[in-house]
Amino acid sequence: MVGSDPCVLFAGALSCEFVDIPTRFNLTAHLLDRHLHDGHASDLAVISGDQHLTYQTITALVDRTASGLRSLGLLPEQRCLIVLPDSPEFIAAYLGAIKTGAVAVPTSTALRTADYAYFLEESGARIAIVHSSLWAEFGPALAINPATAVVCGDPVEGALHWDTWLRAASAGFDPAPTHKDDAAFWLWTSGSTGRPKAAVHTHQDWVHCCESYARGVLGITAADITFSSSKLFHAYGLGNGLVFPFHVGATTVLHAGRPQPRTVLDTITAQRPTLFFSVPTLYAAMLNELDQGYPCAFDSIRLAASAAEPLPAAIYQRWRDRTGVEILDGIGSTEVLHIYLSARAGRVRPGSTGQAVPGYELRIVDGEGAPVPPGTIGDLLVAGPSTALSYWHRADLTRDRMRGRWFFTGDKYSIDEDGYYWYAGRSDDMFRVSGQWLSPAEVEAALIEHPLVLEAAVIAHQEETQLHTPAAFVVLKDGTAGTPELVRELQDFVKSRITPYKYPRRITFLPELPKSAAGKLLRYKLREL
Repeated sequence: MVGSDPCVLFAGALSCEFVDIPTRFNLTAHLLDRHLHDGHASDLAVISGDQHLTYQTITALVDRTASGLRSLGLLPEQRCLIVLPDSPEFIAAYLGAIKTGAVAVPTSTALRTADYAYFLEESGARIAIVHSSLWAEFGPALAINPATAVVCGDPVEGALHWDTWLRAASAGFDPAPTHKDDAAFWLWTSGSTGRPKAAVHTHQDWVHCCESYARGVLGITAADITFSSSKLFHAYGLGNGLVFPFHVGATTVLHAGRPQPRTVLDTITAQRPTLFFSVPTLYAAMLNELDQGYPCAFDSIRLAASAAEPLPAAIYQRWRDRTGVEILDGIGSTEVLHIYLSARAGRVRPGSTGQAVPGYELRIVDGEGAPVPPGTIGDLLVAGPSTALSYWHRADLTRDRMRGRWFFTGDKYSIDEDGYYWYAGRSDDMFRVSGQWLSPAEVEAALIEHPLVLEAAVIAHQEETQLHTPAAFVVLKDGTAGTPELVRELQDFVKSRITPYKYPRRITFLPELPKSAAGKLLRYKLREL
């Protein structure tokens, strides 16, 4: 079924439980060259604004990028930093670097100069490919940590221009004969509890995610059209918007701008995706627009997916009632690359994250590492074939989190008698109230059920007695004013839905919650407030 040629890999669907990958394996050859060899060169690969690129066209762009990178002296295992919006250029930079045997390092487009200087230093990147719209922040970082810069968009003094650089590059490029366990790309963690760190992933890691989740849970085929509001620089968006569709020869829809709710709804109507990927925050914001009469056609979507933060049952139900589309909530991590625990179509239990994705094992353990019985909250561990090799330059943290074949996720979960997993918060988010453990996620879910609440986040507040009580930060729907009367109403509302001692003693109204670029709640910023 598989051969030693890195361009000739899989001749058909593979088992979700086991993927036989040849020793010599290049990820880009698998995602692109294979489709040309199989006679699918003219199939549509990318829709990006007015651009419609076939697999032949995007492969040619990737090959020129790989040739250009090689001409600049980029060697195997060296890093190429990528700071680009979702676009064909991002795909070319990411897959082009990997095709040469170098390491692609996608990086957020929403950072400041000091952040980019840190990423240049941490990665030791020889080359950086960046968009001109980001140069005001990125350019000064090069004075701190120099690298050769290639700029897409408008020309920039002191940097190579993408178009000119590509015209001088060779048209073809043979994939490097990389080992399946060679490093292919880094992904930065969110850094919600400190400076970002890089998870080092290999050429084979994405294939396991494609077979286990994209094919095993979503049932993705070449006939699908994917659209992800989450961006390509993040593991969730990178799988949804690039790797999953290219794995099966499907089509991806890219949107370069910020994922504003109306823009996303317009894209769904115009491009008619069959698989839609987003995060709970944006699902809530889109529902708010729909409630106000904003139009959108959802009849093309067969499944929607959610990750990055827990999907409240109330948002799931409202979305299902409004659109007729199921949302499959899931949880993954940068370290394990994509989703390893997910709901299933036709078997969703609102509020539950579902069951283990095929090919992954899950355990819930206590503080001593012993399994806990059903209904008991514990720490979630996962074992699977897509786990990163390590954190770059973080040996102690690697040993602490990557415990043999098991990865310590930092998430608290319980499992019910039917094998469904229920999220209970992050390990460092849990706290005791009245001597009993409280999960912020439970209080947040109750608050979101209130018809005036758009989003909610709960943290521990230390009283003068040194004891902790729940404090809530609430984003209200448009046109709603936060008043003392509403505070009391929300407190009573929570008491009527969950155990009364869990109600928030303090409620603060905010215009928005602090989030990472990946859409994850930054609780430490709330604690600073």
